Formats: sequence, C-alpha cells, structure tokens
Amino acid sequence: MGQHDEQGSQSTRSGRYVLQSNGYSAFIPEPLPPEPPIRIEGVLQELLSKADRALGRLDGSILTLPNPDLFVYMYMRKEAVLSSQIEGTQSSLQDILEAEAKILDPQRPKDTGEVINYVRAMNYGLERLVKLPLSVRLFREIHGKLMEGVRGYRLTPGELRRSQNWIGPGGCTLGEATFIPPPPEDVMGLLGDLEKYLHDDSRLPLLVNIGLAHAQFETIHPFLDGNGRIGRLLITFLLCEKQVLSKPVLYLSYYLKKHRMEYYERLQDIRERGAWEDWLEFFLTGIVEVSIQATETARRIIALRETDRRIITAEFGRAAGNGHRVLEMLYRVPIVSVHDVQSLTGTSYPTANDLVQRFVETGILSEITGGKRNRRFMYRKYVNIFTGS
Repeated sequence: MGQHDEQGSQSTRSGRYVLQSNGYSAFIPEPLPPEPPIRIEGVLQELLSKADRALGRLDGSILTLPNPDLFVYMYMRKEAVLSSQIEGTQSSLQDILEAEAKILDPQRPKDTGEVINYVRAMNYGLERLVKLPLSVRLFREIHGKLMEGVRGYRLTPGELRRSQNWIGPGGCTLGEATFIPPPPEDVMGLLGDLEKYLHDDSRLPLLVNIGLAHAQFETIHPFLDGNGRIGRLLITFLLCEKQVLSKPVLYLSYYLKKHRMEYYERLQDIRERGAWEDWLEFFLTGIVEVSIQATETARRIIALRETDRRIITAEFGRAAGNGHRVLEMLYRVPIVSVHDVQSLTGTSYPTANDLVQRFVETGILSEITGGKRNRRFMYRKYVNIFTGS
C-alpha cells in the first residue's frame, strides 16, 4: 500500500483514501494519466497489438454485411441485456424482443423496462455524439434516459449525486463497504478532469486511454445508480467517436459478466495498489476476445442470410420478391406478425398470411405465441446466433 500523509490519508499511484468528518475514508482519484507513466512493454504491448488487429478485422467484417445497421440493432440489444445483468437484472434477449413486439406475458421479468431503457440510452448517446463531444453534459443526458421511469428513477435521473454512495455486498452499510467513492462535492471537478483527458491528444495509445477512462469513471461513481452501465457505454462511445469502429459493435459486457469478480478486483487493485497495468491487461484481453466473437457473429449472419435467400428463391415462386423483403426486415425486427408483413409488402391480409406460412413451412420462421389471434413469429435461427444457443 502507499504512504500515509499527515491527514491520515493513504496515497497510491491512482489516488488516496481521505478521512471524512463522518469517520469513514473516501477515495479521491488522481487525474489521468497515471504517474509514474503506464509501462507499455511485454505482455501489455503484445495485447495492445492483438487488440488493434482484432478491432481492425471486426470493423472490416461489419462493413461486408449487406446492411450493417441491421446487425447493430440486435447487437445493441444483446449488450443491453448483458450489461444490465451485471447489475442484477433477470431479463433475457428474448424477453426484450418480445416486449418490443408488444407480446403480453405476465411471467416476463419486471426489469425488462430497465434493459429497454439501456437500448434507448445507447441510441440517444450515439445520435448526440454526432453534435456533442463526450462530456459531463452527455453523461448526464444519457443517465437521464437510462433511469427514466424504472427502478432507481427516484435516484435523480440525469443528476450528479449530492450524497455519499458506496460499493459492497447487498444491504451493507457505509462502514461495511468494499469501496467508498469520492464525496459528492468532489464529483464535478473530478468528472471535469476526466472530460479534459478524453479530449487531450495524449501520447498514450487510444485503447489504453479508453481503458483508463472506464476505470476512472467507475472510481468517481458520479451517479447514485447506473454507473456501471454508463461506464461500459463510455467504452463503445469512445471507439465510435475516435473512429476506430465505423459502427457501435464492440461491447465488453459479455466478457465482464463472465469474469465479473475479476473485473471488480482489477478495479479495486487500481485504487489500492495503483495496478493500472494489470487492469489494462485484463481490459485488452477482453477487447481481443469480444472482437473475435463479434467478427464470428458477423460471419454467421452472412452465412445464414445466404442460406435463407437461396431457400426463398427456390421455394417461394412468384412470392420470392416479397419474401426477400420480409427476410431483410427480420434482421432488424426478428419477431413479426402477419400485419407487419402486410404493411411491409402492401398486399392483402390473406396474401401476407400465405407468405408467412411459407416462411414457417420452410423453417425460417416459427410461431411463438401459441394463439389463433395476434400471432407472432420469430426468426429463431438469427436470434440464436446472439444467444449462443
């Protein structure tokens, strides 16, 4: 651990614990970049090189998709589910797709709204990035969208915290906390320093800067709720803002959920030991793993689309033209009704119904509602690519 100073605080390379008047010690981070500087050598240098190559391959593979935005639509929903699950939600990708398709299900987890809000917050942030740089203002706006009308909505959506928060096992008190972030009066200044760093043309490699920024945001913990989700969005937003990726298709939540305990330990090690390099090795390993996985997902989508296009051409006869149009829609909205198909094709209801039946008979769609009215049909093979089943 670091050196004690006269105030009884403890200093490390990343910041120090400072005793507060209420008797607890809160952590005050040092501004980025760390001092002494990050040592980019050995394993870290090798991982950085691998991560750069993996991201380049991912970006190239997305650009080969017939319509990259269709891939983005589903990928964002998968990320929303996983990032929210890290925070304890139960909803699955199918729950979200069914909720968005307005399929009523009393058994569906009640936290579905939180995940749908995450998708809205993500879309909102990406749209705003066109005109507004990543900033404290944008963090607050995205937080407002994330927390609107859901669990935690009383915890001041869009507002920086005005009280002390802490991290630890569920129901723990301040005295039992694993980590106590900076006191509320320091939050605005610390976020201002982080905002400056985000736009400083640092000599450090971009992926290192992004890893540092995510960890710093989590340490500041500027909101009463939703910090983890906003901090993970920050990674993707930076990759897009800095034009490393042409589309927002890299999401680390799969990796961070799989290694959740190590994720929290690595962040805590930064605070307690200044272990920035260990965190960056963990972070870059995740970038490599998730980039390879996303590239493989893109390849599987292209293969599935080609297979199903061939089926439609061979089996649908004169309805093949409309069949291809419906198939393209399914990559954006993988759960549809006969009415949806009717609206898209501009045909009569019986004609649209016949077309849907052809999709069912050829195994492209399957009926999921089990009723005779308001039936919905899912493009299950496509959804399974994202759920791993």
